[in-house]
Amino acid sequence: MPAVLENTVQQNLKYCNSLTEYSRFQTREVKIGNVPLGGNHPIRIQSMTTPDTMDTIATVEQSIRIIEAGSDYVRITAPSKNEAENLANIKKELRKRGYETPLIADIHFTPNAAEIAARIVEKVRVNPGNYADKKKFQTLEYTDETYNSALDRIRERFTPLVKICKEYGTAMRIGTNHGSLSDRILSRYGDTPLGMVESALEFVRICEENNFYGIVLSMKASNTLVMVQAYRLLVNKMLESGRNYPIHLGVTEAGEGEDGRIKSAVGIGALLEDGIGDTVRVSLTEEPELEVPVAKELVKRYEKRDQNLPAGGQGSKISPDTQYLIPDIFSPFEYKKRKTTEVFNIGGSNVPRVVADFCLKKEITPASLFALGYNYSVPLDKWNIGDMACDYVFLGDNKINFEIPGTLGLIFNHKAWLSEKEKERSYPFINSKEYHEGVEMHPQLNFIYTTLPDVSAEFIEKLKVDKTAVLLIDTYHEHGMAEQRQLFFKLFENDCKTPVIIGRAYGDLTEEQLQLYSSIDLGSLLVDGFGDGIFIAAENCGSDQMVNKTGFGILQATRTRISKTEYISCPSCGRTLFDLQETTAKIRAVTSHLKGVKIGIMGCIVNGPGEMADADYGYVGTGPGKITLYKEKEVVRRNIQSEQAVDALIDLIKEHGDWVEPIVE
Repeated sequence: MPAVLENTVQQNLKYCNSLTEYSRFQTREVKIGNVPLGGNHPIRIQSMTTPDTMDTIATVEQSIRIIEAGSDYVRITAPSKNEAENLANIKKELRKRGYETPLIADIHFTPNAAEIAARIVEKVRVNPGNYADKKKFQTLEYTDETYNSALDRIRERFTPLVKICKEYGTAMRIGTNHGSLSDRILSRYGDTPLGMVESALEFVRICEENNFYGIVLSMKASNTLVMVQAYRLLVNKMLESGRNYPIHLGVTEAGEGEDGRIKSAVGIGALLEDGIGDTVRVSLTEEPELEVPVAKELVKRYEKRDQNLPAGGQGSKISPDTQYLIPDIFSPFEYKKRKTTEVFNIGGSNVPRVVADFCLKKEITPASLFALGYNYSVPLDKWNIGDMACDYVFLGDNKINFEIPGTLGLIFNHKAWLSEKEKERSYPFINSKEYHEGVEMHPQLNFIYTTLPDVSAEFIEKLKVDKTAVLLIDTYHEHGMAEQRQLFFKLFENDCKTPVIIGRAYGDLTEEQLQLYSSIDLGSLLVDGFGDGIFIAAENCGSDQMVNKTGFGILQATRTRISKTEYISCPSCGRTLFDLQETTAKIRAVTSHLKGVKIGIMGCIVNGPGEMADADYGYVGTGPGKITLYKEKEVVRRNIQSEQAVDALIDLIKEHGDWVEPIVE
């Protein structure tokens, strides 16, 4: 074991009960109407209405659709006093119709609206960056005196709400958003997870000064890496200070369709896997009642997962002293890619590779590869390779009797490979037993299949001197992510830098289940900096094209391999100033070919320049029928008529050199 791992456990890195077995982080109970949160209660589901809050009936009817979809809470925006007051009418009508579901008021810039709402609904959500602070993208110099003076001003503005919540038994979510950190926080802490956590804790301390503890906390971001790191750091800081407030999970502005689902599953799932999270909202640019089934599917995996479920079987658990590794090896609060040797085009500085699974195919033709991102042009007699073309395909015992694309590698079971080894880009799949026996190997690249119980000291020592080996890891454990993470820790402990393809097998799932489950299982490890590629083996789970796109979607969501345009689009709400779904579809239709460009599509200024924190371009509603365009965080054009805004966005992208003409096939 390297000397670096012989140190005692560094408790300042701890953020969950265990890295290698499932154990839910125990939080305090907070009463929210008749549906308490935290403690031993189930993980709760929530969503948010989209009509104008002044439209009582529309808001009530959509609330009912959300509730009947399975939501435990309904959140409603209250941007001003009028909307806050109308929450009473909404609540009265819901109760009249027999619905007792707790309501949550969403507050940003208006303390007086929060104070009204707190007397009506069961919970209020405030955003520390917007509630009493300023966000003008200014870098300011703060002395301790001026910083504390600003905190005194916040205390003065915030304390009345705290006292009202305490008097009325109203819960409060202190919800930090990555993009809306105040200039004050940014000036001291930077645009960091630590800044997000400290922004919330400032408000928590004010609550505690007033003996108010009905608090729920969240750390939302569109960037899944930032989101996961911030939540982990939040728990870490709570553990250090003896706090245990319930935690609301969400990836903000996740987007729509499969991209939004994959991104949400990566961020939310990485935390649920570590036992973190008491309530979930999936933020999709779709009708809110469609968010609820996705959230329920994510949470369902943990309803029957045993507490303290060991990963890896008897004798394979790593010692507690190495569960929290020092930052040079693994830090939960920043992204550090595991250092690996380069084997052919895998590991080292290469992007993670995607391996497709064709081992169950009865027949493989050139058309079979179309689903994997390769298209054959008969007139030109050549393969066209798409941005989401897989790198390898596992054939098992199958054969291919045609010329393959020049970037595609073929993987065969070892015995089948012996008759195919003379073919170009043909590589063997070797199980642990065969590897120990010393079977014939490819001189450049060999895929060694293993699970944690097979990783012995002898096995690792052989890997360390083998410059042709790439591990393809698998798991059969219920808590498979923890078992595979444990396998990575064993490699760390023994200073083994062999590249690793993370493999998972699924069967008889719906397409959405496959997308969600694989995003959790593989994405959680990629967020940790582990993995040089992914392999999704999916039997009876949907089309080959969907499985392949899911793999690339997971890599995109974890920011480890960019293969398409990224859209940071908010879910609609009562503040939205245009049809988000229609507009997102229009923008996607003309920009989806801009690989690596990030475009923020925000319905209002609340979710405007801040929430699209790392977008390259922004399209923000600033008034009825009016759009403002941003280049990063700078306003470029104000109050464009919505009819001309998409064309103006294209012109802006062209002006800054990021536009390429789409390829017409």
